[in-house]
Amino acid sequence: MRREITGFSNPTVKYLRSLREKKHRKREGKFLAEGLRLLTDARESGRLPEMLVMALGRDAHPLLNTLEADVLEAGGEVVETTPDILGKITGKDNPQAVAGVFAEFDTGITSLQRDRAPIWLVAQALRDPGNLGTMLRTGDAIGAGGLILIDDCADPFSVEAVRASMGAIFTQSVAQANWPEFLEWLRGGSGQLVAASLRDALPYRQAPYAAPCFVMVGNESRGLPQEYEDACDLRVTMPMRGRADSLNAAVAGAVLGYEVLAALEG
Repeated sequence: MRREITGFSNPTVKYLRSLREKKHRKREGKFLAEGLRLLTDARESGRLPEMLVMALGRDAHPLLNTLEADVLEAGGEVVETTPDILGKITGKDNPQAVAGVFAEFDTGITSLQRDRAPIWLVAQALRDPGNLGTMLRTGDAIGAGGLILIDDCADPFSVEAVRASMGAIFTQSVAQANWPEFLEWLRGGSGQLVAASLRDALPYRQAPYAAPCFVMVGNESRGLPQEYEDACDLRVTMPMRGRADSLNAAVAGAVLGYEVLAALEG
């Protein structure tokens, strides 16, 4: 189905704007993604938006034409609206010419297949959606199976996290669990849990990593609780040559992720 919307008070516009808030995303089980590249990555990963929203007067593009045709063929809806309304929907003054509404994925930890990848990223109480999106992007880059979110983390389906993931929200598995649930699942099969730490830690470039390796980072300001560190199979430390005493959580995950990748491939 195809239709055009030109009024800010249209119920569909209100519905789309509501998806910027977590409580409405959870109620509807939907989330927003913006930009042709991101939506093309979704299509190539086998996921199509249920609703495709495009700006009137946009420049023609073959990838957008293909996306539009696939959405219509799958029984989805195509909405055309003004750039101003699209900006209201996405919350950006200069929105891209296309956005999509997707169904949220299953984030149950029991749905993960741990042996399908040698590396997994784990984040505990990660509060910044930009960091979360960056970790998804890192996971895609290093060939990780996905990102496991422990305890009270930022919403992986927020507009900010999806945008920061640069499409990796569609290529990486995402799971959510509290600490006891995660630990029970992890110890129910193979898996080495690794975290950066200053306590009884090995230099990160000399550690005996083993697949599947679960690389865990903690909250941006507090780090990992001691009991979580104590439960790790391996604690590693990274040298800090300057005045800073720690790295950004997402950066630490990337550094460790690439070191694990090099060790497992070597």
